[in-house]
Amino acid sequence: MEPKSVELKRDCEAVQIPYGDNAVLPKGIVAYITQTLGGSFTIRTDTGLFRIASKDADALGVEPLPQEAPPPTVRGDSDEQKVWEVLRTCYDPEIPVNIVDLGLVYDLVLEKLPDNKGRVNVKMTLTAPGCGMGSVIARDAQEKLLSLDDVDEANVEIVWEPPWHQSMITAEGRRILGL
Repeated sequence: MEPKSVELKRDCEAVQIPYGDNAVLPKGIVAYITQTLGGSFTIRTDTGLFRIASKDADALGVEPLPQEAPPPTVRGDSDEQKVWEVLRTCYDPEIPVNIVDLGLVYDLVLEKLPDNKGRVNVKMTLTAPGCGMGSVIARDAQEKLLSLDDVDEANVEIVWEPPWHQSMITAEGRRILGL
């Protein structure tokens, strides 16, 4: 995507990349929209990169991002496939590849709980141990998993073993990145 220049129309809440710190960007600053994946905007300003929620699109002077298709209902033998599909809607705000195709998801366990409830346990990593966006990405994955009809609990844990490296990127991820 070619970065689009915008001037903030109002003060706007943001998350600083890669630190994960909350920030408020002031009205009037110039920003460049560099990515619009996973239901959020990544913008670049003179002070760095920030993630802006779709609900704050008006501050950027753009339309909110289209709602992602509603998550599929988890039923029957396709439970795991549906969970993987939902995880493919989660993105690192600096990289235009979802967390599954980046090779960040190491383990996925589905459990049936009493009363036909479901729990999803995910172990994932990040491309760099010092990335402060880990909790933001993990929370995004957890919220999307909890939106599935039959998922009542979702645990997303950041792990560091084995260390991530580029060979973990899927063929689709490599295609997107031009590798």
